[in-house]
Amino acid sequence: MCPHPNGGSTPVNKNDMVAIENGVNGTNAKPAIKKRGTTRDPNAHLSNEPKNPYAARASDLLSNISNFNIIESTLREGEQFANAFFDTKTKIAIAKALDAFGVEYIELTSPAASEQSRLDCEAICKLGLRAKILTHIRCHMDDARIAVETGVDGVDVVIGTSSFLREFSHGKDMTYITKTAIEVIEFVKSKGIEVRFSSEDSFRSDLVDLLSIYQTVDNIGVNRVGIADTVGCANPRQVYDLVRTLRSVVSCDIEIHLHNDTGMAIANAYTALEAGATHIDTSVLGIGERVGITPLGGLVACLYAANPEYVKSKYNLSMLREIENLVAEAVEVNIPFMNPITGYCAFTHKAGIHAKAILNNPSTYEILKPEDFGLTRYVSIGHRLTGWNAVKSRVEQLGLTLNDDEVKDVTAKIKELADVRTQSMDDVDTLLRVYHSGIQSGELACGQKEALDRLLRRHKAEAQGRAASPSVERGD
Repeated sequence: MCPHPNGGSTPVNKNDMVAIENGVNGTNAKPAIKKRGTTRDPNAHLSNEPKNPYAARASDLLSNISNFNIIESTLREGEQFANAFFDTKTKIAIAKALDAFGVEYIELTSPAASEQSRLDCEAICKLGLRAKILTHIRCHMDDARIAVETGVDGVDVVIGTSSFLREFSHGKDMTYITKTAIEVIEFVKSKGIEVRFSSEDSFRSDLVDLLSIYQTVDNIGVNRVGIADTVGCANPRQVYDLVRTLRSVVSCDIEIHLHNDTGMAIANAYTALEAGATHIDTSVLGIGERVGITPLGGLVACLYAANPEYVKSKYNLSMLREIENLVAEAVEVNIPFMNPITGYCAFTHKAGIHAKAILNNPSTYEILKPEDFGLTRYVSIGHRLTGWNAVKSRVEQLGLTLNDDEVKDVTAKIKELADVRTQSMDDVDTLLRVYHSGIQSGELACGQKEALDRLLRRHKAEAQGRAASPSVERGD
């Protein structure tokens, strides 16, 4: 549950909490490796009744909430993160971890970017991973010629289509863009590998221009068309409208790449799938240009809530924390405390009312099951908001015998002490043991505050004496 080793200390130590027991091969794939991400079931959304209110309804005929692929772009978009520098060893470690997690695609930096980028691309292609390996290139024949020689399973082609990028970036008009896209796509297709064409800055591009070029590339057999919210300006309604419109004019798959400048990336990704998108770009911890893109863990959490069994069947969820620690250490950042699933307090319960319900039925306050991610839930009890049910659970874990009135009495003492400072788990355990001992010996009865204070003072003095005695012996 904690951040990677470089993450610094957390405000609350997990030792100060109660742990609760948890109840089709690619077109150029190597012969012995079955690549993921090639086939999708067009009727998957009709196969089962929804298991919870967040699941797609049978009437959502275009929804792919339970029928999607992840294009993991940590090794492409993630390299554009301000802190990122991935050497070959680190890239290979990340690629292997993502493959073990189960992502369908891994996208790499263009081999035309630098000589080392080309060598790294070739090295990862030779690992024999089950994930399909893609590389991301400009819509330019020079880049395409380099890319197809690296051994990748597919090439992602992109060019800016908004008036901003056409004027201030590449300076090309839509006629040139269409002509070049056709040339590059047909060249890549001739090599027998997948090809995706994406516009850049799609949500600030003219809709007629977008639909025209998407229809053109769809007609020549592109595998996917891509929509990119390059500046993170789109909201879920805009995403739904554009994806739904595009779904009605192309027959190929639809990929979406969503930046998180306005905090909408996860919501927009979910909405895109509802509207008929088939592939979502992610990066670990969302790292990328500026504030990055849709985070892998956040998207998985969102989709797990909609259909847990489907997500569990696709991905090795217990790998998520390991992957995030690996990437966090590589780019020298902490895993955020509010990170879905792996944030240090993601499965920590504090308020007394919450704790009681969680102890009775974890689903009362958890939409995600920590055990499905290889994690544990905790109940924090050494604070003024604690409840007697949580304390009772700890009493039972320690093997002590107190009745409900006694537990409520000792809980009141915990609250009294916690009004001065938060009590560590050792503090709470000591109090519980002293209270239990006093009850058993007859020195204490329920409600006798002064007697309890006297027992606590005596215990403290004895503990200090034991701590001091070894140093006295060493001084003789």
